[in-house]
Amino acid sequence: MGKMKKILDKYAKKLVDAGLAEEDAPLIGGLDADLVWNRQDSACHKLEKVFENLNINSLLFCQPKEPYGSIIDYLTTSPETVTVSPEDCETRTFMHDFPVIHSFETEQIINTLKKRRSVIIPGHGIVTWGTVSPEQAFIFFSSVCFSCFVKFFYDYLNHHRQQMVSPYEQHTFEVAASYLDSLPDKLPLLMKGPFKTEHEVYSALSEAGRKTVEYRLVDSFFGNISYRFGDTLYISQTGASLDELDGCIDPCPLDGSSCGGLTASSELTAHQEVIQRTGMRAILHGHPRFSVILSMACEKQDCEHRGECHIRCKEKRFIYDIPIVPGEIGSGPYGLCHTLPQAMVEHRGVIVHGHGLFTVGQSDFNEAFATMISVERMCMEKFFNEVSYDSG
Repeated sequence: MGKMKKILDKYAKKLVDAGLAEEDAPLIGGLDADLVWNRQDSACHKLEKVFENLNINSLLFCQPKEPYGSIIDYLTTSPETVTVSPEDCETRTFMHDFPVIHSFETEQIINTLKKRRSVIIPGHGIVTWGTVSPEQAFIFFSSVCFSCFVKFFYDYLNHHRQQMVSPYEQHTFEVAASYLDSLPDKLPLLMKGPFKTEHEVYSALSEAGRKTVEYRLVDSFFGNISYRFGDTLYISQTGASLDELDGCIDPCPLDGSSCGGLTASSELTAHQEVIQRTGMRAILHGHPRFSVILSMACEKQDCEHRGECHIRCKEKRFIYDIPIVPGEIGSGPYGLCHTLPQAMVEHRGVIVHGHGLFTVGQSDFNEAFATMISVERMCMEKFFNEVSYDSG
């Protein structure tokens, strides 16, 4: 019981540290020999019945912190709303959409979670589950928050362009914007390369991954990172959290002679191509929110590929000097391995439509990290300049 309680407390703290929940707000239950909760709450009785009816290991219930709370309430306030359907890459490939129920009733929660990974209950919070560990519930919760954030600001920008922002939407926007933090001017001093030993490579990858999470440039377990050392590319494993990379980094020989790539990031092929074409050693991939939002905000309404922009867009789009390219996860016919590497040859960073930002460094992660902060700040300023709102 003591071990499970520590795990539950760990993920409750991660939600708070990520800015997704207020202190003492997360309620997380986990099955060990018995059902254990991170804290006692009146909701435990109802949620215990969910464990009895689903084949799950853990359950998370939490009211999101601002600005996520106001955003999610806005997206789900209508009694007719039964799903929220963001269009970012994470939702398309991982969650599909987010079901909504309008009362905190055990039977409705059970019936919804039998089919989906999360359920939003307006006025109460979000319920998610894990079948292996509480980490899964944490991932699903943070994904809902991230994708709803992106959807709201993306929709608001489009409505602003069309001059159809409702009073409620405007109020929600102003509330949400008031909670946004500006990006820090002072950057972390990361390990300086080029690195001379494999141990230094592992340490540098772990350090840069932690800082990417700490600066909130990536959510849940998304994003990836790699470094070329000799003829080997060291890359974070698929599904690895960037702030917990110890033991989750794969060495993948660039000649393909090892099967290490089986557990490496699903974007291994794209990383290899970028390294080989640019001559850079370090690659950092995060999901800065306004970079993702602006990558989706195309004003061409009559495009024949509307709705498939993320894989079929042929427009040459830029945010200042940063190109936006299509491409989906993996190495299929529409994989970003076909679009990202060539775009990276002449640019300091590339945004993949609805997905995230890739940056590179010549010898270590300082340049890549600085570029990621710079591009996200640029995108945030561009967004608020267009909607004529001072975010403070």
